[in-house]
Amino acid sequence: MLVGDGMTKLVLTIGPAHTLREAARLMSARRVGAAVVTDPEHPGVGILTERDILDSIGAGQDPDTELAAAHRTSDVVFASPDWTLERAAAVLVKAGFRHLVVLDGSDVTGLLSMRDIVRCWSEADDRATAPA
Repeated sequence: MLVGDGMTKLVLTIGPAHTLREAARLMSARRVGAAVVTDPEHPGVGILTERDILDSIGAGQDPDTELAAAHRTSDVVFASPDWTLERAAAVLVKAGFRHLVVLDGSDVTGLLSMRDIVRCWSEADDRATAPA
């Protein structure tokens, strides 16, 4: 199975000036663990994850004043939709991440999480063991 088959295609995108509380509200409403952060003044994208928000709050920072720009990961690891899920899983484990931004050319086309990979493998296993 390929990344393009398992990725989430509806990507939550926020700007660098979103507060962490705003980002958390949007992530919670969409039931996602990460948001892509785009900044029209800087090339490339970043990613803000649940962990980034938790780390900030755990450090005593105010989620109403802390901005996504200060907490996003800007050294993002990208995947291609034509990668295998095995390759993506290996990259996630090696890098210590739980999300990969999926690019097709220079366009963000999806996000792939560890949960997506497990879901795909579980569904494939269910199909393989289902009675005919």
